[in-house]
Amino acid sequence: MSDLEDDSDFFDLSSEDEFEEFLNAPKVKNKNYLEDTVPQYDNELFFEHFRVSREVVNSIVAEYEVSEQYKRHAGQWGKVEAVSQWPTENEKVVIEQHFRENGFPNIIGAIDGCHIKIDKPSNDPDSYMNRKGYYSIQMQAVCDNTRKIRDLYVGYPGAVHDSRVFRNSPLCNSLEEKCGRYYLLGDSGYPLKTKLLTPFKDRGQLTRRQLNYNIKLAKSRYVIEHCFGILKQKFRQLFHIKLRNITLIVHFIRAACVLHNAAIDDEFQLNENIEMMNEVLSPEQDLDFVDEEEDRDARRVRDDIVNDLRM
Repeated sequence: MSDLEDDSDFFDLSSEDEFEEFLNAPKVKNKNYLEDTVPQYDNELFFEHFRVSREVVNSIVAEYEVSEQYKRHAGQWGKVEAVSQWPTENEKVVIEQHFRENGFPNIIGAIDGCHIKIDKPSNDPDSYMNRKGYYSIQMQAVCDNTRKIRDLYVGYPGAVHDSRVFRNSPLCNSLEEKCGRYYLLGDSGYPLKTKLLTPFKDRGQLTRRQLNYNIKLAKSRYVIEHCFGILKQKFRQLFHIKLRNITLIVHFIRAACVLHNAAIDDEFQLNENIEMMNEVLSPEQDLDFVDEEEDRDARRVRDDIVNDLRM
């Protein structure tokens, strides 16, 4: 953990005056917090404080203290450098089977962007103002059928379009290699690519097969919105991060995603209206990024898939 040993008050402060007063107040540390206080927590209280189970924490410690990524020189508790992992070939087979059973074969994940609300930045605030009228940091993620995050790209200001974030992400240029014979699903805010399937624009002239494709895509792509909802419900600071340093905000988001993956099997009481936990901006195409040749190849791939899907 960090020097914010008990951060519940830190993130509950709502008014600017209270928050400034908190920031300027002297910090009192419980030097033996991890050694003396935490072991006294029962499992429920432990989860309330850390948002992951005690079993998950113990497994993380056991895994990383014997790995090369665990740096002893980083302090008493070491340093874990964990990131999301793209599925292996064996994992792809299992993931694809789940999407196939849901009506859309050859899929290994869904991609979308999520806006994390922040306070007004001191540097270039206009670039962080999104279309909903609040300041935000963009988080682009790919998840599988279990809602595990398989690729993560965080840090673009909220005013930047989803498709621009995608095209500047490492995933864009490695999509063919990473997907192989499989595909990802995205909404209409993303560019149609040979390995990224997006819906048809519905202007009232779609065929029955095209409508069938759109319906099955939306049904299967829902996993990423559900993933964001779980992530924000579990780590509620993501509804509005009160940190002021953009770099720290990005690290905070990445850390929450790493813990989300580590605790994917935790028994967690989910809100029944979990789809409301994540505010996703309506898709809006960015026409500055249309590659006509690439678009033709991608349309041919999509048309073939449309004709192969069961009605």
